[in-house]
Amino acid sequence: MAADLTLLLREAREGDPAAAERLYAQLYAELRQLARHRVRDAGAMTLLNTTALVHESFLRVQAQGTPEFSDRKQFFAYAARAMRSVVVDLVRSRATQRRGGDVEHLPLDTQLADQLRAEDEELLRVHEALDSLAALDPRQAQVVELRYFGGLTEAEVAAGLGVTERTVQRDWQKARLFLAMSLRA
Repeated sequence: MAADLTLLLREAREGDPAAAERLYAQLYAELRQLARHRVRDAGAMTLLNTTALVHESFLRVQAQGTPEFSDRKQFFAYAARAMRSVVVDLVRSRATQRRGGDVEHLPLDTQLADQLRAEDEELLRVHEALDSLAALDPRQAQVVELRYFGGLTEAEVAAGLGVTERTVQRDWQKARLFLAMSLRA
């Protein structure tokens, strides 16, 4: 399947419209599966359902025009970043609306409102911590994006980054420790 996707990517890049159509159909199906796992694993943190997350991510990927991805791993690395940005943009938008946007203010159960606000703030803190990690060690940040947002296995991440699985394991451990310490501060 990965070889088929790589072949379709190459054929679409060379201008074959039938290959581009098959490519988008296959990528869409795989993005839905990836989004389903992300939504299930993250629960309320995603703030979106599977369909909404995959549609927004797919639109962002398509907005780049003709795919310039050389293989499946490169596409899913980009898709993981797109999913992350969709979720972060949604949280930021909701925060803006809560702070006086054009939304009609309705009384809510304050306990529920506080819980949602805490989840939004936590997600933004994770995003900021991941940006800080990227400034210190871009590969570790990539490992987090690929594993958490991209849903790739350690072997897939290692192959995509051109490192060993043990290196990915070490980077994953270090990144998780960095993020945990950043979120406590």
